[in-house]
Amino acid sequence: MDAIRWDGEALHLLDQRALPSAHHWLRLDTWEAVAQAITDMVVRGAPAIGISAAYGMVLAERSGADLSAAREALLAARPTAVNLRWALERLQGVSGDALEREAIQIHEEDRSICQRLGMNGAGLLEGGVLTICNTGALATGGHGTALGMVRSAIDIGRSVHVYALETRPYLQGARLTATECAADGIPYTLITDGMAGALMSTGKVNAVVVGCDRVTSNGDTANKIGTYGLAVLARHHDIPFYVAMPRSTLDMSLESGDAIPIEERAASELRTLAGVPISPEDSPVWNPAFDITPAALITAWVTEDGLWIPPSRL
Repeated sequence: MDAIRWDGEALHLLDQRALPSAHHWLRLDTWEAVAQAITDMVVRGAPAIGISAAYGMVLAERSGADLSAAREALLAARPTAVNLRWALERLQGVSGDALEREAIQIHEEDRSICQRLGMNGAGLLEGGVLTICNTGALATGGHGTALGMVRSAIDIGRSVHVYALETRPYLQGARLTATECAADGIPYTLITDGMAGALMSTGKVNAVVVGCDRVTSNGDTANKIGTYGLAVLARHHDIPFYVAMPRSTLDMSLESGDAIPIEERAASELRTLAGVPISPEDSPVWNPAFDITPAALITAWVTEDGLWIPPSRL
């Protein structure tokens, strides 16, 4: 599966909000439309956001837009994922045809990075693997990070069964991870977020594997809300907890997770489900999109260059 296509004139994004019931592609021919699509989670996943923003800058230059203003607006679209800043900084000072070539290179490199990361982590997985959110091809340029490790493990003959958390409130696990597993024939079982501890207690989970949106120099990791709770549960049940971490998500400028900005989403995402109200319309809401898992709860970070355990340097 893929979620991002560039035809030389416009960016085409698979509208992930419509999955799994519909496969609908959106054509975006302005940088403003790209920024809005990132904000609205048409595209999501740290690597995919960075790729989309890179193409957004190509559109911005072609339209004669103020590039500084476009860059800042794209950065503000999803503030937690560091890949966004990484991709935009990589394009600084590049213009014309070279800008488009660099954006395409970022896209193509991500596929290779995910495949290398997947192979580096494949040997860690056997049996039940619990994951949260979506970390597959839909969240990246292809193959995936944490789900990419699962794909690679199966490729080398490992017997793996994915337990996918539904991932409230946006249900990326139910809508996206389950869709990818079904499409690729990956054995999986869908569970609610609140079932993770009970499942671990049965002995069916041999590893927890998650993605990341930003990792600080000490290893503290920002990922989808609910990841921290999984790490605490995994420690209690003596289950290894792995973070699939493309190096572009490592932010060495921050010393700890306390410095990571945490995006807060609209209250309507909690008050409704598929547009249907599930609470009083004025219910007070706290809706952070991410939480911070302390490095002490993480067994290892799997990168395209091998395993990383801080404070060693990559």
